[in-house]
Amino acid sequence: AGKPLQGAFFRLRTGPSRIHRFGVFAEEEIGAGERIIGYTGERVSRRRWAPRTEGRTYLLRLNAYWAIDGSAGGSGAELINHCCTPNCEFHFAGEEVWIRSLRRIAAGEELLLDYNFSKRAAPTACYCGAAACRGTINRK
Repeated sequence: AGKPLQGAFFRLRTGPSRIHRFGVFAEEEIGAGERIIGYTGERVSRRRWAPRTEGRTYLLRLNAYWAIDGSAGGSGAELINHCCTPNCEFHFAGEEVWIRSLRRIAAGEELLLDYNFSKRAAPTACYCGAAACRGTINRK
């Protein structure tokens, strides 16, 4: 069945994903506009995050200086996969970041975010399979 996630407002679990290795799935229906789970982890400065970017995708930039490294003490939200037509979004509230639903999410459905990597960064291939897939995780 997969590992349940702690600290979420809804029952969630991790499990195999058709997009990339593992993903996060709703175990109950989630309404549109709902706060689902916090994006947590170690808060790191730009000086400390730069060396961590090689081969890692769990860094969420808060601003030009700070990021959250979900691989260090994360809630499990760091396992939410990218999709060009997401059902969730990042919601920034001061020092906190939440994953919020963009629409109703059915029980059993995978939670998906648009990572919106910088268009200046090296292109990262996208495997979401959505009809409107950009072919890259980077913004166009």
